[in-house]
Amino acid sequence: MSETRLSFKEMCAKFDVTPRTLRYYEYIELLSPEREGRSRFYGPTEVARMVLILRGRKFGFQLEDIRQWLLIYEEKGTEEQMRIWIDMSERQLAELAEQRRQLDEAIDELTSLRNETLASLGDAK
Repeated sequence: MSETRLSFKEMCAKFDVTPRTLRYYEYIELLSPEREGRSRFYGPTEVARMVLILRGRKFGFQLEDIRQWLLIYEEKGTEEQMRIWIDMSERQLAELAEQRRQLDEAIDELTSLRNETLASLGDAK
């Protein structure tokens, strides 16, 4: 049975997260490891949840949104969770597109200012 469970240290190593991060995810109820005395063990469900948490973070979702989404599975099942995920992903895609637009605008402006400065240095010589 120990083969299907990861210790706290193994979980940190597997997902390349700090102990503080893992404890925080437990504190905000994203993860619920099994406890044996002071030791924590993470089974397949917790490992799968961690994959989803890190994927959600990569896509820019807030931890509270991820927590709520994970709760939907427990309360209403897979189909409802997938429907909610579609809505969440559509909102996040719109947010990421806006961030991209703002970044493109900032890059264009910075490039223009740099080019103007380079040109003015060439004129000063």
